[in-house]
Amino acid sequence: MFRSRPKPELKLVEPARAPNAEQVLRRLEWTVLRKLDGVLQGNYLTLFRGFGLDLADLREYRFGDDARTIDWNATARLQEPHVRQFNEDREITAWFLVDLSGSINFGTGTTTKRALAVDFVGLVSRLLTRHGNRVGALLYTDRVDVVLPARAGRRHVLHLIDRMQKTGKVPKPGTATRLGDLLDRALQTIKRRSLVIVVSDFISDPGWAGTLAVLGQRHDVLAVRLYDALELDLPDVGLVVMEDAESGQQLFVDTHDPVFRKRFSALAAEREAALRQSFAVAGADCIELSTSDDLVDTLLRFARLRKRRAQLVTGSVPEQAT
Repeated sequence: MFRSRPKPELKLVEPARAPNAEQVLRRLEWTVLRKLDGVLQGNYLTLFRGFGLDLADLREYRFGDDARTIDWNATARLQEPHVRQFNEDREITAWFLVDLSGSINFGTGTTTKRALAVDFVGLVSRLLTRHGNRVGALLYTDRVDVVLPARAGRRHVLHLIDRMQKTGKVPKPGTATRLGDLLDRALQTIKRRSLVIVVSDFISDPGWAGTLAVLGQRHDVLAVRLYDALELDLPDVGLVVMEDAESGQQLFVDTHDPVFRKRFSALAAEREAALRQSFAVAGADCIELSTSDDLVDTLLRFARLRKRRAQLVTGSVPEQAT
């Protein structure tokens, strides 16, 4: 995983009239998509290299090959270890599993995790659909509220953005996030092998890693973890009231106390370590996306990550000099 941790700013996001779906998509098309086109020179599949792999051939196992590509039936038949080689399918069906629970409304600086989720999903959806691919979505608050079937076209992307903006807009206090419920619903809903992108801050009841691992056995899974710098490092701002976005519980704290800030950072670090372990158990790639990150830079880092993973899967990793 890779992360970006800017120094926390103290200004919270002030409520403002949210742009409509057309305004959001037009901004993404004129800013982020145009930048990506310039860098990728139209080769958008670079971002999704390694997804939608079809079996092309078999070859003998070589030292350094990924053991997951071994074809055990062919190995038993030929009495020599053989690995599978793949070609990439140019058509991709993508599903977004989007967490829109109470904690997703938090943010400092100029944006919130919710707005970041809308931008990311809208951008990747348009990137895919303008080349004829289909996208669908499951939107979760305290349960799966919306299921959008996989379709193509700009109008469908606008519909997806609009539903994301309206779903879970008013948080329901006292309801904890159970991310496992969203993943279970995805297992029931998505029948055909697809690219599954889980967009969440992963502030949830535990137990979801096992379900994510099962999902990863059936589909190509990517986790997009949203976070704000203030969730990792609490600044000295004096006496403040802190509120749990999901339970509604409030706590009056003195952030001037260095012992309290140190304990806060230690607990945040423990949660980070547990989260990394959960992704490792699930075997899922993860993008970490901060509310202050640039989407173009994030997607290009993702492209490099996917290129490396595709080389591992197909056994085409360049040999390192010894």
